[in-house]
Amino acid sequence: MNATTFHAVAPDVAASALTLAEAAQRYFDAYTAADHARSRRIAAWVRLLGAQPLQSITPDDVDHAMSILAREPAKVFSGRDADGNPIFRRTHLGTRSGSTLNRYLTALGALFTWARRTRLLPRGFESPTRHVEKLPENRGRVRYLTDEERTRLLTACRASSWPRLYAMVLLALTSGARKGELLSLRWCDVDLDRGEAVLQDTKNGDRRVLVLLPAVSEELTRFAPRDARTSLALVSRSRLRPSQPYAVSGVFREAMQAAGIRNFRFHDLRHTAASYLAQHGASLLEIAATLGHRQLGMVRRNAHLNTYSRRAG
Repeated sequence: MNATTFHAVAPDVAASALTLAEAAQRYFDAYTAADHARSRRIAAWVRLLGAQPLQSITPDDVDHAMSILAREPAKVFSGRDADGNPIFRRTHLGTRSGSTLNRYLTALGALFTWARRTRLLPRGFESPTRHVEKLPENRGRVRYLTDEERTRLLTACRASSWPRLYAMVLLALTSGARKGELLSLRWCDVDLDRGEAVLQDTKNGDRRVLVLLPAVSEELTRFAPRDARTSLALVSRSRLRPSQPYAVSGVFREAMQAAGIRNFRFHDLRHTAASYLAQHGASLLEIAATLGHRQLGMVRRNAHLNTYSRRAG
């Protein structure tokens, strides 16, 4: 976790008495990023172990809580409510995967590390997460559109009952932005003349600028309000509740069915964007910068795309 993600919060509770729930509250009082997954994972630990003193939590406690998390249904971020609070919904994927559970463990470990650095725990305190074995992980799912699939999908999006679906999918394909980032985008953050959109609410807390290709700018212009430069309205606002983003999942699923495409999620548009960059000779560093990754680990999942681009060239 980048040090700039936090601001200082002075401790005033004895370490021996501080519960995990109290430590988590202090953690997020000091946490300035917009990582929805991090807040959800820490909240799960608070639910399971929140009443226990932070200093007395053992590896067995963590391991038992992990077993509970493994049996619970998976949830994903699907936007924000009228007050700006994140909304999570259950998915059709069933229970949490090994890789997801390992991220829960990593989140808890980050909380313990922060607590030690801020002296809410003794200097030599060893996190119980270090003695909990991580679960096996799959190599990771990488699915991206072929040229033919892309054409069919964009045609189906054009015919969608939600007129803005084509613009959202085209923007995702050309920028690699995450679904949540696109749903949080407001008109005041879009400059159609310059061909740019500023993401203020990214997963890792960094401000990021998306380049809008002419086709994207042209499509967005169809929906831009007259006061777009100052409007706080969401670009993908809901019809019935303008303060909330539109429920994109349903219309995207309909477009997928109409296009005859299977085994593809909205997030895979991000993988597709990475594949286009790789096929046009972009380096891993350039792809990471475009997608908003701080580390190359996630980008390396698409390393075979760079190999493909070199062979194709």
